Amino acid sequence: MWHIREHEVSGIHRLYINALKSIYMAIKGFVAENLTQKASALTYSTVLSIVPLLAVLLGIAKGFGIQDIFYKALLDYFPSHQEQLTRSFGFVDNYLDQVRSGIFLGFGLLLLLYTVFNLLSTIESAFNDIWETPKGRPLKAKITSYFTMLFLLPVIITVSSGLTLTMSTIKNSFIKDYIIIGPISELVLHLIPFVLIVFTFVGMFMAMPNVKVRFLPALLSGILAGIAFQTFQVMYINGMMWISKYNSIYGSFAAFPLLLLWIQLTWIIILFCAKLCYAIQNVDKFYYEKETTLVSRRYSDFLTILVAGHIIQRFVDISTQTPHTAESIANTCKIPIRLTMIIIRELIELGIIIEVNYPEDLKTGYYYPALDPDKISIGYIVQLLDAKGSENFKVDRQRYATEWQLTLATRSGLKETSADTLLKDLPLGN
Repeated sequence: MWHIREHEVSGIHRLYINALKSIYMAIKGFVAENLTQKASALTYSTVLSIVPLLAVLLGIAKGFGIQDIFYKALLDYFPSHQEQLTRSFGFVDNYLDQVRSGIFLGFGLLLLLYTVFNLLSTIESAFNDIWETPKGRPLKAKITSYFTMLFLLPVIITVSSGLTLTMSTIKNSFIKDYIIIGPISELVLHLIPFVLIVFTFVGMFMAMPNVKVRFLPALLSGILAGIAFQTFQVMYINGMMWISKYNSIYGSFAAFPLLLLWIQLTWIIILFCAKLCYAIQNVDKFYYEKETTLVSRRYSDFLTILVAGHIIQRFVDISTQTPHTAESIANTCKIPIRLTMIIIRELIELGIIIEVNYPEDLKTGYYYPALDPDKISIGYIVQLLDAKGSENFKVDRQRYATEWQLTLATRSGLKETSADTLLKDLPLGN
């Protein structure tokens, strides 16, 4: 399955293979990257930040004069948490009163914004790890993106709530007596909250990682996340009804462990579906995926020279205006995207290439040579690869001088024969 290229199959067979690859890679990545641990960390951050986050959203809603509608919308969309939300609203009102009064006005506001900013930054970091993007947004881009999200969220929730109310009014006033349209309108009313949840997930999958995410992979993953979230909501409500029997023993603490479980499983659903989104978008680059982690030393050097050569020649070629991206290199060289990213990161660490982000497209990295192309030869790159890492161990080199010199001698022949071969002069399959 992993050795089949996209052009070798067609139709239903290709769709079936791609679906299997995506699901397998999502499950494998979820386990290998220990995303349950990241979900636990995000649960902790969410619990600490929930009141400041609600305070910011409520403050924005008050600025638009829609705070009452926003209250009701949250209660409608999270029916299993009405008691907790009502209490949280009380905490939020007190919190905002404290922030607005006294000598701590500026400090309290800064602390409020920092807490929310830190939560969103933690979420972005988790998504960047899933998408194997080591470079996060610049600080200015983070501030712009995060506060855009915070401004839009209460407006979207309120508009959706208003849409639901409008549809309900129309149904009860005009079409309730129609045999066919009545049930359809009832179905639409029940679907509106689900559609909002799905597109909330879609927006999260597209906006949070510092990489371009296509709409279709985000939509498919968002639908799965929405179904899983709604299913778990039903289970949670039933669990709350069951645990209410123990209120006389545990009091209000009875619901707290279940709330933590709800937050934890919500993050597990989000992170798994984010990994699935990554797998769907890159499914056509997962061929030879199992061999990616088993690539030989010499073949790794060969691919590194290949990637660096394409980046340098694209830079030198004045007829080509657009520099290479990770995706274009993977497509040109027919290398799996994961291996391409590993090689690119290594070339950046060695100081051979640099990554540039343009203001009009901050999520896409473009790669340029970091040195004069006339100085980048095969021998130079092999020498850097060979010397990469630490050699500062307490091994007696005087005692093992013969072995050390023999080891160095095995490299000298390669360096001499390839020292003058510049990467810009390689044929690269032409």
